[in-house]
Order: sequence, then C-alpha cells, then structure tokens
Amino acid sequence: MSFSAQDVAKLREKTGAGMMDCKKALTAVGGDMQKAASFLREQGVNVAAKKADRVASEGAVSSYIHMGGKIGVLVEINCETDFVAKNPDFLNLGRDIAMHIAAYSPICVSSDQLEKDTIEAEKSIFKAQALKEGKPAAVVEKMVEGRVKKYFKEVVLLEQDFAKDPSISVQQHINNSIAKIGEKITVRRFVKFVMGEGLEKKVEANLADEVAKLTKKSKK
Repeated sequence: MSFSAQDVAKLREKTGAGMMDCKKALTAVGGDMQKAASFLREQGVNVAAKKADRVASEGAVSSYIHMGGKIGVLVEINCETDFVAKNPDFLNLGRDIAMHIAAYSPICVSSDQLEKDTIEAEKSIFKAQALKEGKPAAVVEKMVEGRVKKYFKEVVLLEQDFAKDPSISVQQHINNSIAKIGEKITVRRFVKFVMGEGLEKKVEANLADEVAKLTKKSKK
C-alpha cells in the first residue's frame, strides 16, 4: 500500500512523532495509518525504556485553569536538560497533561503510589462482588485481577486513557514525546484545585421564612 506526504503529515499530527519517523513507520507497515501509529507507539516505548535509567532533574511546572478560575491544576514535568525544559513540545506536553488531570481527576501519578491498604480494600470489594455472582474460585481470581487493572485505569494518571486521544494512555503519550524530543520525561507530582471544595456552603434560607422573620421584627 502506497502513501503520500499528506499521510505522513496526518500521522505526525496524530502521534506527535517526527516526519522521518512517520515516514519510516508507514513504510514498515505498507502505508496503513493505524498500524503505523501502533508501530510508532511501540518504538516510543523502546526509546523510553532505553532512557529509563537517566536522571530527569530539570523540567517545568505546567498549569491549566478551567471554567473561569473554578478549576485549576499544577503539574511538575521533569526532563534531563534545561534546554528541553524550554522546548515548546515539552511545554505543550505539560499543559496537555494538566488539562487531562482537570478532566479525569486521577488520584496519583503511578500505581505504586497507591496505598497497599487501598488496593487490598478494592480487591476485597471486587472479590465479594464476583463471589456474589456465583463464579468459581479460579475464575474469581482472574476477575479480581481484571477489575483491579480497570480500577488503576480509572484513578492512576499514567494508566488513564489520554483525554485528547483515548486510543492511547497518558504514559504512551509521554513515550511518544520521549521518542520525539529525545530525553527522559517523567511526571513527578500534581495537584488539582476545585473552587470551594471542602468548604461548608451557606444554605440560603427559604424566602417565606425570611419575610416572616422581618414581619415579626417590624411588629415589635
């Protein structure tokens, strides 16, 4: 299957990979766009693995504000050099992840940050649910394992489906950026603020009650 320069550009826009990498991917899979995207993701994982032992102590704190200041996110993204920390692609990655956090509300960066007690509690719930469904013990364990993975995808940032492209995870999106930028990139921490969260909100009194109170005061 042949491909055009426009196909290369579309693949680059979809994956964020370099033009030459996109061309190589399309060539390797015979011009199939989906297979080429998968090919690039696999290559991104390989690049990320090779850079895993490097030290990422530079970076930037990216932010995203939504709903006119009602929701705000700060996220620390790390890289290896100050030069990359100022790279537009790196900064855009930080903003994309901050935006994702605002939308999906993860509770931690990676699954190893979850408390063991929390994971065990979830396993107990899933196991009870599976047993209630009358499943055999051997099947129950597999179901629990599957549901734990699903739970991780719901609450762990790196394992969530990426907001801008649900066909890949946040980690895969980062891996694509690593392949493109050429440095180790990690998410260290984040915080999400929701205006008024945790505060007791004043419950407005019933209008009729307020009028009655005012009437009583005027009669005194």
